[in-house]
Amino acid sequence: MRYIIIGAGAIGATIGGRLAEAGGEVVLVARGAHAEALAADGLRLTTADGPRVHRLPVVTGPAELGGLRPDDVLLLAVKTQDAVAALDAWGAAEVAGGGTAAQRLPVLCAQNGVESERLALRRFARVYGVCVWLPATFTEPGAVSALCAPLTGVLHLGLAAGGADARARRIAADLERAGFGAPVVTDVMRWKYAKLLGNLGNAVQATTGPEPDPAKAALVLRARREGLEALLAAGIPYASDAEEAEAREGKVRQPEAVRGGSSWQSLYRGTGTIEADYLNGEVCLLGRLHGVPTPVNETLRHAANIFAREGLPPGSMSIADLTALADEAAARA
Repeated sequence: MRYIIIGAGAIGATIGGRLAEAGGEVVLVARGAHAEALAADGLRLTTADGPRVHRLPVVTGPAELGGLRPDDVLLLAVKTQDAVAALDAWGAAEVAGGGTAAQRLPVLCAQNGVESERLALRRFARVYGVCVWLPATFTEPGAVSALCAPLTGVLHLGLAAGGADARARRIAADLERAGFGAPVVTDVMRWKYAKLLGNLGNAVQATTGPEPDPAKAALVLRARREGLEALLAAGIPYASDAEEAEAREGKVRQPEAVRGGSSWQSLYRGTGTIEADYLNGEVCLLGRLHGVPTPVNETLRHAANIFAREGLPPGSMSIADLTALADEAAARA
């Protein structure tokens, strides 16, 4: 199988680079300065084993690829706010022998949140969810680091609509040879909803900084409680904390000195967008559908979007100010 990594950022480039190291055939899809750096100087990937450079094919879209093959696997690793454009562009691409990618090829949704699978299922016949536990940093064009050990990450994999199949097991075998844990599960969305709960603090980190602080932890806990209430009201199952801990224990030891997470990195790179609508916003959506107030998550969603739109530096808001806004919203709810 050839892996087309659509969105070769922190997650996509790490998966692509590790697959290539294990002998896999990989194409990176990127844009802008990052694509230029990858093409000119290669992917500079640093893992727990040290730095190295991977010189891999780099394209900005399907037109540059020279055609898709029946054995291609599309791994979607763009942020959810960019998923529709990527799915439409790649889904319409023709595959050798007839048909389009959306009709014939598998697409793996390797993003935070739970919306990409729904977006993909509207377009693609073969959609897989990937629950990503892979702390990685992407703050400069062409360079990505992912320092966990002994495994680089844990990637739960299964059919987005439920179940698993032989293709999922073949992909998982490739990922395991590349240094990942890749459990094949029949309930991958249950794992992704649990990860969603864990990502509700991304906006706090992005706006107030990644440094530990009891006041930050308290605000994140309030956001998580709203998320739990919304999932309960909606009847949506999620993996327990104990299950998540067992899946990672002894497999992904994370270094202490790690920079901010994906939302913080989006602000740092000045992308102009952030994924809060599909993290905190998912809780807000469920709350509105099922009568659960979600003022903290709405505050975090709103604040993160302002930071992205206005190009504000990550971490430039005080946790006292953010908490005060959440308190005001809760009082109105």
